[in-house]
Amino acid sequence: MHDEKQEKVRKYNILNQLALKGQTVLAGSSLMEFFPINEMQMKLETRYCIFNRGIAGYVTADLLASMEPCIFELEPSKLFINIGTNDISAPDYRLEHLLANYDEILTQVARRLPDCRVFVMAYYPVNAKAEFPFVLKASMEEVFQHRTNEAIREANRAIERLAAKHNYTFIDVNEGLTDKEGNLKAEFSSDGIHMYANGYAVIMDNLLPYL
Repeated sequence: MHDEKQEKVRKYNILNQLALKGQTVLAGSSLMEFFPINEMQMKLETRYCIFNRGIAGYVTADLLASMEPCIFELEPSKLFINIGTNDISAPDYRLEHLLANYDEILTQVARRLPDCRVFVMAYYPVNAKAEFPFVLKASMEEVFQHRTNEAIREANRAIERLAAKHNYTFIDVNEGLTDKEGNLKAEFSSDGIHMYANGYAVIMDNLLPYL
């Protein structure tokens, strides 16, 4: 997995040399990488130039170590960040550690990109209850011990305060994603965490006012 992440970074390094600067960038982990935003925007009246630099498996420390290829080389005018859910999944997760890394990420962005509009995205809900046909429930048990909706809500409150500290905008684009119990709707997900395009379509609708 480490080699796969490093290879994506190398590909981004090369791709960034050919990319238009000053546009919109998405940065984060798999929940950002798998967001098919460029395909979805083809139906919109207004088209946007968006570069997705999410990398599956990333934690906050990974993004900190690769700010150049994932963000700075593109010199974005708008930046959407969703990073930290893999931190929450870790057995040694501590909210204060996540916040320290996230704070440093935002501090570096503020220093390097003072004119960039930054949007700190809320973490998406999960579903630890439903059965998913292509995933053994037992294989997800360890993840869901830590990555609970309660932990996600706590982290969301904390990163909302962190965004305010940096005068950045916290956005919650989760409306319409949850069932009556507050879990990610089963029909939106392949494993209770990662989403199909129908889930991202809900996020896209909620994200449009910020694009």
